[in-house]
Amino acid sequence: MQATTASLPKWSIAWPLIAWGLLAGNLAGLAGGWWIALLAASLVGAVLSAVHHAEVVAHQVGEPYGTLVLALAITVIEVALIVSMMLAGGPATTALARDTVFAAVMLILNGIVGLCLLAGGSKHREQTFGQLGVSASLTTLAAIAVLTLVLPNYTTSVAGPVYSPSQLAFVAVVSLVLYGTFVLVQTVRHRDYFLPAQADQEAHAAPPGVKVAALSSGLLLLGLVAVVLLAKALAPTIETAVAHAGAPKAVVGIIIAMVVLLPEGLAAFRAAQANRLQTSLNLALGSALASIGLTIPAVAIVSLLTGWTLTLGLDVKSVVLLLLSLFVTSLSLSTGRTTVLQGTVHLVLLATYLFTTVVP
Repeated sequence: MQATTASLPKWSIAWPLIAWGLLAGNLAGLAGGWWIALLAASLVGAVLSAVHHAEVVAHQVGEPYGTLVLALAITVIEVALIVSMMLAGGPATTALARDTVFAAVMLILNGIVGLCLLAGGSKHREQTFGQLGVSASLTTLAAIAVLTLVLPNYTTSVAGPVYSPSQLAFVAVVSLVLYGTFVLVQTVRHRDYFLPAQADQEAHAAPPGVKVAALSSGLLLLGLVAVVLLAKALAPTIETAVAHAGAPKAVVGIIIAMVVLLPEGLAAFRAAQANRLQTSLNLALGSALASIGLTIPAVAIVSLLTGWTLTLGLDVKSVVLLLLSLFVTSLSLSTGRTTVLQGTVHLVLLATYLFTTVVP
């Protein structure tokens, strides 16, 4: 074990344990401004630790399995958080899943992708990636997004923006089928679509070893759960700050989504800076697919079992921004080459989404 732990930086082992220690203190009733500051600091440390361990695991299992590990790990925890909040909040949380999924998709398509393209283009002028894999990701994402967030406004069995129970069950199954097929294509049948065109230096480095990768997997899980729980613990403080600022409640969901997506976003950003844009896009688009493809079926099951109405359809403004984001992303990633221009366009769309949320 000494040899294994020596292969990992001490800070990457310490931060998840510190975060869990502070969470225990939070359950014990500790409070105050200094305590909030400690929780926020441990949140940042847990995010950095999770990114490091995700990269260790990714290097051990190789692409595209490594990016799939981080995307699935964060999404499963995110789904658990949303479902627990729905069960605790009751029918009042009818739109929670929709708002969270929409925020995640917009932050990924415009925020993470935009930052990666801008950072990579600024440092390397022009970057390339495999167009076939990105096209498959965007095709699946567009289908699931429209079926779950737009179509409910136009069905007639019940008045929108909701599905009838049978429609909701059908869409949940379709979402799982689409996401499951995508994972099959990504990892088995057409794995080469998602591999970098040219091997980078990291690919030639020796793998970390089974023991180190296993330890990193455990610490990754600990870190990701801590990130979500710390975000939940900090939510009341965030809600108070947003209320004092006079901003809409939807801003709280955006802030929490940003925190949950930090590990993936930081990992994708670092990959883009290292001229591994294929890895960045695998992370970003795979995360968006996992977020919507797994969250909607999970909350649909909760809705069908409890009889609560699940609001899925977006308002007109949000529909326009979602469709525009999907359209622009498909255009900017259609050539297999990117520059700072595409990154700037995506970040402008992100700014528009955030601004119109605060000033609707």
